[in-house]
Amino acid sequence: MVSPAALFQFTKKSVSNSSKTFIIIGSILGALSVAFGAFGAHGLQDFLEATGRIETFKTAMNYLWYHTFAILLIGLLLSHKNARLFKVAGICFLVGIVVFSGSLFALIGTGNTSFGMITPIGGLSFIVGWALTGIGVFK
Repeated sequence: MVSPAALFQFTKKSVSNSSKTFIIIGSILGALSVAFGAFGAHGLQDFLEATGRIETFKTAMNYLWYHTFAILLIGLLLSHKNARLFKVAGICFLVGIVVFSGSLFALIGTGNTSFGMITPIGGLSFIVGWALTGIGVFK
């Protein structure tokens, strides 16, 4: 049986600043994902239908949401193994969110389809992030 003192020491285990940073970023992005999703479903529904951008909005939201969890995963991985690859992967996920989802949101808001030209850069950033995460686990 584990003594209460040992349990307290386990919960007081130091977690790296990088781990905390990615968990905080992921938490903020999670809250923003819910807020954006609710705004899209309730406040922008008519606009999205009128402009034919419902699917674009859903795609932007899906990738924002999925990669929010990826950033949280990086925070958890960093709490167990402080690997540079995980930090770079987390940055790639964050860049991917900003570029991929951000460009789609900008396209929706402005109607300027040129924003769609940078969306694949965000997708590439996601791919690199996932690859680095996998490599980091096995390295």
